[in-house]
Amino acid sequence: MTSLRVALSQINTVVGDLDHNVDQILRALNAADEIGADIACFPELAITGYPPEDLVLKPGFVQDSIAACQLVASRSSKCVAIFGFVDRINGLDPKEEISSESQERISKASSTDEKPDGEKVSPDEAVVESKGPPLQLARPVMETTNSAAIACDGSLLGTYAKRHLPNYAVFDEERTFTPGNGGHPIFVVGGVGVGVSICEDAWVQDGPLPQEVANGARLLIVINASPYAKNRIQYRKEILRARFSECGTPIAYVNAVGGQDELVFDGASMVLDAQGDLIAAAPQFKESMLVVDIECPDDPAIPQKVHMERSFTKIAITRRPRPHAMPLINEIADEMSINEEVYEALVLGTKDYVEKNGFPGVVIGLSGGIDSSLVATIAKDALGEQNVLGIGMPSRYSSKGSIDDARELANNLGISFEVIPIESVHASFEAILTPLLGSPLPGLTGENLQSRIRGIILMAVSNATGRLVLTTGNKSELAVGYSTLYGDSAGGYGVIKDVLKTEVFQLVKWRNSERGMVIPQAVIDKPPSAELREDQRDDQSLPSYDVLDAILVELVEGDRTPSDFDPVGIDPSLVNSIARMIDSAEHKRRQNPPGVRVTSKAFGKDRRVPITNRYRPHGTKGK
Repeated sequence: MTSLRVALSQINTVVGDLDHNVDQILRALNAADEIGADIACFPELAITGYPPEDLVLKPGFVQDSIAACQLVASRSSKCVAIFGFVDRINGLDPKEEISSESQERISKASSTDEKPDGEKVSPDEAVVESKGPPLQLARPVMETTNSAAIACDGSLLGTYAKRHLPNYAVFDEERTFTPGNGGHPIFVVGGVGVGVSICEDAWVQDGPLPQEVANGARLLIVINASPYAKNRIQYRKEILRARFSECGTPIAYVNAVGGQDELVFDGASMVLDAQGDLIAAAPQFKESMLVVDIECPDDPAIPQKVHMERSFTKIAITRRPRPHAMPLINEIADEMSINEEVYEALVLGTKDYVEKNGFPGVVIGLSGGIDSSLVATIAKDALGEQNVLGIGMPSRYSSKGSIDDARELANNLGISFEVIPIESVHASFEAILTPLLGSPLPGLTGENLQSRIRGIILMAVSNATGRLVLTTGNKSELAVGYSTLYGDSAGGYGVIKDVLKTEVFQLVKWRNSERGMVIPQAVIDKPPSAELREDQRDDQSLPSYDVLDAILVELVEGDRTPSDFDPVGIDPSLVNSIARMIDSAEHKRRQNPPGVRVTSKAFGKDRRVPITNRYRPHGTKGK
């Protein structure tokens, strides 16, 4: 066997910030070179950040990606670099030299173009600015690939285009990319054949990986941008072991880390050896470089049904591994509990959304309830206490205990806390509306008015300070519409929008027990209440959250209709009622801000249900 030293660099890129991403790649590549790595691999689309979505439809963006790829390649050294970028469908020519224009293009890229004399160019003019024929807006869909670049010693040596484009859940790569085709190139590093593939390619049975082994690969490198969801690590391990059973070769799996809008990438890069055993694993939710000495077999067991391609490219890069003074001790990061995983995902997602979008801090309405207490705690852990402002906005129905609990929480966290009573504003609105609606204001009108007043206050503070408003609604409430449009839903980011109410309690208890008691026990013990009317409790409008969440797991996360499952111990009429509430609240959810995704079925891109929708499924079994 031949041993190759491989550095798996899970870096936190920023979508569209090519300068930043190139710098991240080069710094990590230099570090890998200094420790004698034969290969340094980086995440999928590391040049552009993932997912670039419709940025890929902009011809200038694609050209900037290619220029950045050439720039990284030109600065590569003895360590072979493998990194993702957006390429043209006909492939970037490895022999194409990087021009001075391309070198300057990255730093000059901006959202507005200028003519040489400084005159602004219209969007239409900017689109067709080209030395060749005018580009058509629709054509880039068929002209771009999700690709990996392979570079060494200042040269781009080859590329690989992703074969299998995911088009489910949060993924819609078929919208912007064309799948790769043709032979599977093999890159010889240190005398070892290396196959390169990208994310979904490794999730497909009988896909590119066994073909690469048949063509001579003895080490498989898979670059990824695989977003976090609960239990995702175990699923990835199962997938990689399934690919090992097909290939019989070591697999190095590098993943992205960081938050991008609602997605969180958790890293957790890993390596399986020639026996299919996990020999190294990077931590979750942290940038890191996992460096592993991988023993590559000379003759792996190749499945008989896979045959060598008649025409494939073998690119010789280096003949022998780089010399190393002593072998490395492989590291396997400790696995997190499910509560720790979810909490860290919420922290990282919040931190990166706020910081990557340039907000100076956040403001949160603190009611003394468990949801706002958890959001404030996450915000403090993500951003630091100096960047979090809590505002209590008591009404005539707020208990003294609620404001006391909010103040105690703020003191425990060390965040700023202000109190702005809303009674005078509430009374003024009632006086204005009474001639039209009567007195007292009917039902939900009066209740929701209080929530909307609070939303106005929070948005005013946001406008004045630049702080981002964090909303505090959980998945259970959003599912059934137990929220107020332009009230508690007003804000810029929904930290716990994919966390069920029962899970909110679990996370609060975990945070208190594992990292210090900050959320007052009284917050945990009190019955949940919006406090918008006298003696209000959530269970007056909803079933217990244990029951509600059990139903939501089936109807929302399981995509079931009431007739698809047997709700043991639950009144079938309640299931039907909850299903109707879910459907009726779609218009509210569409107007909610983005928020951290921690399940495989979050409200947003995961679940695209029409607002205007008269489909009503049949009732539950037994009904």
